[in-house]
Amino acid sequence: MPTVTTKDGVEIFYKDWGSGQPIVFSHGWPLSADDWDAQMMFFVNQGFRVIAHDRRGHGRSSQVGDGHDMDHYADDLAAMTAKLDLKDAIHVGHSTGGGEVVHYIARHGESRVAKAAILSAVPPLMVKTQANPGGLPKDVFDGFQVALAAGRSQFYRDVAAGPFYGYNRPGATPSDAVIWNWWRQGMMGGAKAHYDGIIAFSQTDFTEDLKKISVPVLVMHGDDDQIVPYADSAPLSVKLLKNGTLKTYKGFPHGMPTTHAETINADLLAFFRT
Repeated sequence: MPTVTTKDGVEIFYKDWGSGQPIVFSHGWPLSADDWDAQMMFFVNQGFRVIAHDRRGHGRSSQVGDGHDMDHYADDLAAMTAKLDLKDAIHVGHSTGGGEVVHYIARHGESRVAKAAILSAVPPLMVKTQANPGGLPKDVFDGFQVALAAGRSQFYRDVAAGPFYGYNRPGATPSDAVIWNWWRQGMMGGAKAHYDGIIAFSQTDFTEDLKKISVPVLVMHGDDDQIVPYADSAPLSVKLLKNGTLKTYKGFPHGMPTTHAETINADLLAFFRT
């Protein structure tokens, strides 16, 4: 399997298909590069080079016991882009991956980056604080950790079958294939990485990162996102970005790259070609 070894000895698995301008995909918690199948298949057929990695502790990457924080996530992404010598790359991040993309660009600079898109993403900050009164109470994320430690198989099944894809909404038609694929990806990774990752995605403040970014950034978010609530995420991120554009999707859930792949792919393609 293709991997890059980070400076602290972690093997990061990645997929690398096609040729042309590179698009680098960063997945959400607690998933893997496989969550981008609908995007990677579409864009490789549009003449792009598509690359996606499994975050440390996730999927097929090393299940290490530490380093599950945004600094390491960003540095691991930088190690991969350096190994592949990517230039003029477009970075796309979903959920936690959106935070990873933002932190990577702010921390490592824009010399290799052309554009970015963040979808249903966690910036600027998820947890409620005095400076972020619209955030979710810390007790919510503490509860995630308790549920994961008590039995992550059932916890993951419940998340996928309910709020992640909006399958708990009246009139929704749940897809067993989508639910079990989410569960499969989650269970491939390490419990410790996923447990610590809850803190990484919920308590990292990306405010200053967003202010540093000057490349064009498309911020895409569904207004029925039950995982990363819309009002305290996408509109606030766009205000902090120097060159951000907000695209709001009425009724779309957190997992919209899967449930509404055709719409999301078309809008991404239009942004990439602008």
